[in-house]
Amino acid sequence: MPSGPSTAARTPFVLLVVVLLGGGLISLLLLNSALNQGSFQLNELKNRTTELTDEQQALQRDVDDYAAPDALERRARELGMVPGGSPAFLGPDGKVLGRPSAAPFPTPSPTPTASATDSPGQPAVAGAPAGAPATAGAESTGTAGAGPTTAATGPAPTAPATAPTTSGR
Repeated sequence: MPSGPSTAARTPFVLLVVVLLGGGLISLLLLNSALNQGSFQLNELKNRTTELTDEQQALQRDVDDYAAPDALERRARELGMVPGGSPAFLGPDGKVLGRPSAAPFPTPSPTPTASATDSPGQPAVAGAPAGAPATAGAESTGTAGAGPTTAATGPAPTAPATAPTTSGR
């Protein structure tokens, strides 16, 4: 009879060990699933970071291209701006250093004829009369239709004209 009481005493111990082993395996499975899910999220976030970095670099390249001196000069000329003359500086004592000069009067750039302006490849300037040349900034700067008489009489005024020109109306 020694086998009877020993098996009865071992049954709760065996069940306890089986339950602990099963619980440990289930815990490891849940932990492994959580780590895999975190790994997938980390991978997605890395991919998103790479995409955003590429986009940021492309935007920075665009900003650098627009800020390049030749691009700034080209866009300024399209708006009717001209390079400034010699600047003068004020010293700490109020003395004027240097000799200021007015900006040179811009030479009119060759403008396309009305028939070339009406082509579908080039859009017309908003607010310009029909058939007028499509020059950017011609209406707002007041320098486009000034003509050679202003250049022959003297330097250009130091302050830009604020009113639009009425030529062609």
